Amino acid sequence: MARGDLAMLMQQRLGLKLSQKPVLTQSLRQLVKLLALNKLDLKAEINQELSENPILEIGGDLDDDSEGEAASPEQEAADTAASENEVDEVSDDPFSEINLAEFFDDYLDAGPHAPAGEVSEKPSFETFLAEPSTLSDHLEWQLSMSRATEGVVAAAEAVIGNLSPDGYLMASLDEIRETADVSYEDAEAGMVLVQTFDPSGVAARDLRECLLLQLRESEPEDGDAMVIVRDHFTDLENHDLATIARKSGKTLEHIEHGVAVIKTLDPRPGQRYAASENRLIEPDVYFVKSSDGFRVVLNEDDLPDLKLNRGYRRLLGKGQSTKEVRDYVRERYHSAIQLLRNIEQRRQTIRSVCEAIIRRQNGLLAHGLDYLLPMMIKDVAEEIGVHPSTVSRAVANKYAHTEHGVYELRFFFSEAVQGPAGASLPLMLLKRKVKQMIEQEDSARPLTDEKISEVLNGNGISVTRRTVAKYREDMGIPSTHKRRRKSVASH
Repeated sequence: MARGDLAMLMQQRLGLKLSQKPVLTQSLRQLVKLLALNKLDLKAEINQELSENPILEIGGDLDDDSEGEAASPEQEAADTAASENEVDEVSDDPFSEINLAEFFDDYLDAGPHAPAGEVSEKPSFETFLAEPSTLSDHLEWQLSMSRATEGVVAAAEAVIGNLSPDGYLMASLDEIRETADVSYEDAEAGMVLVQTFDPSGVAARDLRECLLLQLRESEPEDGDAMVIVRDHFTDLENHDLATIARKSGKTLEHIEHGVAVIKTLDPRPGQRYAASENRLIEPDVYFVKSSDGFRVVLNEDDLPDLKLNRGYRRLLGKGQSTKEVRDYVRERYHSAIQLLRNIEQRRQTIRSVCEAIIRRQNGLLAHGLDYLLPMMIKDVAEEIGVHPSTVSRAVANKYAHTEHGVYELRFFFSEAVQGPAGASLPLMLLKRKVKQMIEQEDSARPLTDEKISEVLNGNGISVTRRTVAKYREDMGIPSTHKRRRKSVASH
């Protein structure tokens, strides 16, 4: 290629390109955040908003003195409309589109109030307590600092939302793809992106991958520890160092050195961000049995009942305050109304998802775990007319109280496997069957993964030996060799 041709290719050019990109408004971002919160976290978020926005207050329990006679609803609406008309006109001010009269009717507490006075209170001691950073917070912060396409970012967010407390990825790439509504390539790229974040080893799908992710930051590809984990992990689990040395061609001294390096790695990288105290779980919903089936009851006990403080409304009048004050009050009213709308939208979304769960898992609620049916997030999303990521956030970190115990809402979702007589069987029940077979085995002659696979296939459940091994490892059950060795040691 001639130098002139190369120079032409390297020239910078200006051009216009039309494209459609989803843009999250501030209101939508807040809704997404609120939807993912459980009841306890929502209460903390509301209390934070109450401390920052003077327009919001807790209604129903206030006993303020009245300045005069209570105004009728018609007079309230008229006064509010008059206040709006006196506000400085701003051509592109979105606040001007809000019907304040309507929202005052909906959210103002009953009874007149005196003007808001200055209250001198010492800050609560909790103000000075640092809130610990969770694993999700830490990863989301790193994601916000990363440069990636929208599809990869969406996939990475789905990966972060499906991590166990230990930091392991609990969803398959297909589930990540469906949840984030991205391509398989973006789903994989999102997982790889999160795997580059701190703590090292996070978002691994199993222990071997977790160790490899940590080793790749400090070990060369032919390092002793890297070779052991990458090529001889099964022998490492059995602590068969002599076999590793023979297969790898390394000396036993090198193998022992590699094992010493492996012992310095963290098999549970997410635990460093886990709270040391016991986690408090409070049901977000109740599945209550009634005469015509089950119904959803949202647990909203002790959640603040938010109202708009009308004492600030008079400041919207042009002659009542400076323009800076009126601008501040308008912005605070807009923020308060936005919060009230999003809390209500969160409530309706969670109710819709839970009602769909009741329709699909009625047998489980009535008779117990053995009646769990396969149910995918995308199916519920299609039924209630929302995006799968909305359902995923609606069930995240939330619990339901049933007659058979308290379950995480994610528990009700399980992919299907081929069951008896061609019927589908929930993956969770299949894992339970594998666990029961191992618990009932002869400890002197433990079942192999191959034998478990044969028994299940004989019962009409199509599953391979490799799949049985994966389920067993997911449940933390040792291999046949280890179970046999443990049985011999105990005798």
